[in-house]
Amino acid sequence: MIVLDGDHLTLEQVAQVAYGAPGQPEVTLSPEALSAMAASRQVVEDILEQGKRVYGVNTGFGALSDVSIAVDQVAQLQLNFVRSHAAGTGNLLEEPTVRAMLLLRANALAKGLSGIRPVVVQLLVEMLNRGVHPVVPSQGSLGASGDLAPLAHLALVLIGEGEAFYQGHRLSGAEALAKAGLTPVVLQAKEGLALTNGTQMMTAIGTLTLLQSEALCNIADLAGAMTIEAIKGSHQPLGHDIAEARAHVGHAQSARLMRQLLTGSGIADSHRDCAKVQDPYSLRCIPQVHGAARDAVAYARQVLATEVNSATDNPLVFPDGRVVSQGNFHGEPVAMALDFLAIALAELGSVAERRIDKLMNPVFSGLPAFLVKDAHAGLNSGFMIVHYTAASLVSESKGLCHPAVVDSVPTSNDKEDHVSMGAIAARKAAQVLAHTRWILAAELLAAAQGLAFESVFAPGLGVQAAVAFIRQSIPVLEQDRTLAPEVEQVAGRIENGQLWQAVQQGLAPVEATP
Repeated sequence: MIVLDGDHLTLEQVAQVAYGAPGQPEVTLSPEALSAMAASRQVVEDILEQGKRVYGVNTGFGALSDVSIAVDQVAQLQLNFVRSHAAGTGNLLEEPTVRAMLLLRANALAKGLSGIRPVVVQLLVEMLNRGVHPVVPSQGSLGASGDLAPLAHLALVLIGEGEAFYQGHRLSGAEALAKAGLTPVVLQAKEGLALTNGTQMMTAIGTLTLLQSEALCNIADLAGAMTIEAIKGSHQPLGHDIAEARAHVGHAQSARLMRQLLTGSGIADSHRDCAKVQDPYSLRCIPQVHGAARDAVAYARQVLATEVNSATDNPLVFPDGRVVSQGNFHGEPVAMALDFLAIALAELGSVAERRIDKLMNPVFSGLPAFLVKDAHAGLNSGFMIVHYTAASLVSESKGLCHPAVVDSVPTSNDKEDHVSMGAIAARKAAQVLAHTRWILAAELLAAAQGLAFESVFAPGLGVQAAVAFIRQSIPVLEQDRTLAPEVEQVAGRIENGQLWQAVQQGLAPVEATP
C-alpha cells in the first residue's frame, strides 16, 4: 500500500503505480492528510461565510480575476472552469502517464494547502485504485498556470463528464465511474481550480522518462564497452585515476561500470602492444560524455523528487487562514530540468551513432564492411541501413532538443505573460528517450555482430553476458535479412529491463550505478 501525505512520495512509487494494475499497489490517504485537507477546507468555508473577496474562491480567473462572483454562483463557477479549460488536443496520453497524473495530483492536494474537500481527493484515489483512467489529450498545456488543459480533462471525469477508459473500454465519464462503483462529485468553491492548477502532466511524463533514462545510462555504458571490444579499442581511458583527476561524479560512475563490464577481457590482452596510439573521441571519451549525461540525469532526479511532493496550486490556503496568490504552478524548474534531460539523452544517442559508424568502417574497425561477409562484392548490405536509421534519429533528436522553456507565449490578456512550456519539454524528452533507446539497441546488435568475427579471444564478462542474451533469439547475420524487428526486439528488452538483468546475472556483482 502506498500512503499519500503530500511529503513522502518517491519517484519509484510513482512508477510502481503508473505501470501497475489498478489496486496493485493500493493507494490511500494518510489520516494526517485527511485532517490537513479538512482544516484547509474550513478556511475556504470561513471566507465564503465572511464574504471576503479571494481569488479563485469567489472571483473570476486569469484576466477575469478582478470580477467578483456571487455566493450562489461559486459552485457554477468551478463547474464552468473545468468545462472551459478542457480544451486540449493531440494524441491521448498513455495509461501509465494518466495513472501517474492521478497519483501526483492526489499527493499534491494531500498536503492540505489547496482548500479542497477530502472527499474529492478520495475520489481521485479510488479512480486510480479501480482503474478509471480519464481520456487526456497530450497537447494544450503552457506549463503555467500548470498543466491546465490536461488536468481539466482529468477533472471532468470526477464530475461525471468527459471520457475515461475502464476495463479496456472507452466510456463517458459518468458511465466509467458507475461501472467502477463510484459516484461523481459536485464541485464546490475553489475545487475546480484546485484540481487543475499544477504541474502533474509534465511531472508524470518527466518522472517516467527520468527513471528510464537512469536505466539507459547503464545500457549506454554497456554498448560502449561492447563496441570497444568489437573493434579492439583501448581500455586505458577508463582508469579510475583519470576520473579522479577531473572528479565529476558521472564520469567516475561510467568508467567504473565499464571496467566491471570489461572484467576478464581476453581481447584487451590480445592487443595490448598494438600500433594504435589513440582511439577516436567516441571511444576514448565515453566516460566524459556518458558521465556528463549521468550528471544531467541526476539533476533531473533532484528536481522531480522535489516536485512530486510540492503544492503547485494557486492560491495556497494555509491553516492559519491566509490565502495567498503566488506562482507555485509555474513549471519553470521542471521544464528546465526536462530540457536538460532531453539534451543528455540526445548526446548518448549522438555518440552511440558515431560508434556504430566506426563499426561499419573496415578501415578503422578491421571488421568486414557493414559487418557482413562479402559486402565488398555488393551482394549484402549488412548493417548499412541500420546505421542510416540511427543517424536519422540523431538528427531528429537534435531538433527536439531546442529548449521548450525559452519559448514563452503570453496569454490571458497578458495576465499570464511568462509561461514554462514544461509539458512540451516533457513530451520532447520522452521522444528523445525513445530515439536513443533504439540507437543503443542498434549499437548493441552491431557490436554483437562485430564480436562474432573474433573466434580466439573472449570479451569482458559483462559483454559476454550481453552477447549471450542477444543470441538467445537473434542469430549472427550471415546474409541479409530484415533487421528492423531485431533492433526493436533489443530496444524492447532494454525498456523492460531484461537485458540489464541478464548482464547483472552474468557478472557478479555488476554495480548498477544510478
